[in-house]
Amino acid sequence: MELERKFCAGGTAGAGPLEIGEGAEISGYASVFGKPDQGGDVVEPGAYAASLKRLEGCGGRVRMLWQHDPSRPIGVWDEVREDATGLWVRGRMLTEVAQGREAAALVAAGAIDGLSIGYRTRRARKDGAHRRLTELELWEVSLVTFPMLREARVGAKHDGALAAKIRAARAALRGKEGERDA
Repeated sequence: MELERKFCAGGTAGAGPLEIGEGAEISGYASVFGKPDQGGDVVEPGAYAASLKRLEGCGGRVRMLWQHDPSRPIGVWDEVREDATGLWVRGRMLTEVAQGREAAALVAAGAIDGLSIGYRTRRARKDGAHRRLTELELWEVSLVTFPMLREARVGAKHDGALAAKIRAARAALRGKEGERDA
């Protein structure tokens, strides 16, 4: 069975304001229950429970990837859990690696705010135009440009040091542009 991903190459709407957390911490919903995605799939409450329990039992982890690319891990998910809304994640982008720094800068600038899951369907049923996903084997949660589920978004707290670096870089760029205009 092939690994499925909730990703799309189309536009998104409804992105809220972002904040970046200390040490490039991010959090948000990677999946929201009961909402059809752009492919017509609907994740049912409890769909991740067995997978999360299996991972916990064997000491495994859900991976944090960049754009679903398994060769580009960018951080670690410190918490992955189901709640009444969906699959909530909290983790850290590792700014010690180049891709983690780039991801943190893109999230801070508001260029990236999507989350997307990589999984295998274990149980599903057809319900009219929708496929109801009742059990999923979760492999990874990626930061993506275009999430398949519009509500799957990053919300993070602000890291003052990273934000200061980004502001300084912007100011330096503006200064160089001003020098060229003179």
